[in-house]
Amino acid sequence: MTQGAPAPGPALWNLGFRPFYLLASAFGAAAIAVWAAQLAGWIPAGAYLAGHLWHAHEMIFGYTVAVVAGFLLTAVRNWTGLATPSGVPLACLAGLWVAGRVLVLMPWPLAAAVVNAAFPICVGAAIAVPMVRSANRHNYFFAALLVFLGMAVLAFHLSLQGRVALPARLGLLAGLDMVLFVMAVMGGRVIPMFTNNGVPGTNARRTLATERLSLGSVLALLAADLAQAPAEVVGAVALVAALAHAARLWLWQPWRTVRTPLVWVLHAAYAWIVVHLALRSLAAFGLVGESLALHALTVGAIGGLTLGMMTRTARGHTGRILEADGWETAAYALVMAAALVRVGGGIALPHALVPTATVSAALWSAAFAIYAVRYWPVLTRPRVDGKPG
Repeated sequence: MTQGAPAPGPALWNLGFRPFYLLASAFGAAAIAVWAAQLAGWIPAGAYLAGHLWHAHEMIFGYTVAVVAGFLLTAVRNWTGLATPSGVPLACLAGLWVAGRVLVLMPWPLAAAVVNAAFPICVGAAIAVPMVRSANRHNYFFAALLVFLGMAVLAFHLSLQGRVALPARLGLLAGLDMVLFVMAVMGGRVIPMFTNNGVPGTNARRTLATERLSLGSVLALLAADLAQAPAEVVGAVALVAALAHAARLWLWQPWRTVRTPLVWVLHAAYAWIVVHLALRSLAAFGLVGESLALHALTVGAIGGLTLGMMTRTARGHTGRILEADGWETAAYALVMAAALVRVGGGIALPHALVPTATVSAALWSAAFAIYAVRYWPVLTRPRVDGKPG
C-alpha cells in the first residue's frame, strides 16, 4: 500500500495516531486518577504490579509508549511515502497494548512481562520495514530505540520477579532516559519549525554545537544510568545536559510564542526538560529528592509535549486548521499546572505529598479527559478534506 491509498474499514484504523492517541488520552486520564485514589488509600492496588511500581510502569510503558507508537506509525508513513500498519494489523497492535494494561493487574507476571516487552518491539518492526525499503537511514534509530524500550520493560519485569540480578529501578530509569532522548530529537526537529511557521518573525534557530551537546549529553546520561555510575558522575552529566538544553531552548525564543497556544505548550513542556535535568543533578548530590526530578519529566515534559503534539498532529492529519481552541488551551494550562503543583508543591510542602499529588493528578486527568472527549469525533471519523489518513 502506498502513502495515498485509503485503508479499508472504520476511520479509527486508518493511521496509527488515531487509535493510540485516543487510547493514550483516555488511559492517561483514568490511570492517574486511579493512582491518586490508591495513594490516598481509597482503593486497593492490583494483583501483580502495585502502588508506585504500577504508577511508574504505566506512565512510561503504558501511556508514553502509546503516544510514541501513534506518532511514529504516522510520521514514518510521511517520511518514507510507504504504508505503516492500518486496518486489522493496526487493530492487533492496539489490542496488544490493551493486553499489556490488563495483564499488569493480573497474577500472571511472566505473561505481563512478555506482552509489555512485545508491544514496543512490534511497533519497532512495523516502522523498520518501510524505513528499510525506502533506505530512510536517518531515522533507523527510532526502530532501535523501540526495541531497547522493549528490553528495558522486560528487564524491569524479570528483575521484579527475581529472574535477573538487576535492580527493577534500572529498567524504569533506562526507559525514561530513552523517552527523554526521543523527545530531545523530535523537539529539536519540530519545535523551531513549528515556532517559525506559527509565529512569523520569531527566527527560532539551531546551532550544530548546541544540537550535538544536547543530544550527546542525554545519551551520556543514559549510559551513566545503565552503568550505575557514581552519583557524582550522574550529577555532573545531568548538569551539563541541563545547561545544553537551556541554551537550545533559548535559541528557540519561547517568549515570542505566548499568544500562540499550539506553540507555547511545546516550549513550556520543553522547559520542563531543563528543570528535570537540573533537579536530577541536584538529586545526585543529595540536595533534593529524586522524585521531584522524575515528575518534572513525566508530568511537565512528557505530559506537555505529548498533549501538544497529539493536538497538532491530529489536527494536521485530519485536515483541520492548526489552531488551538479554548478547550485545548485549557488542557495545556491544566497539564502545566499539574506539573507546577507536583514539583513546586514537593519543594514547598515536602510533608504534604498526598494532598499535592492528588491535586496534581486531578489537574492532569482533567487535561487528558478534555483531549479524549474533544478528539473522539476527530480520531474516529474520516478526514474533513476527504483525503486518506
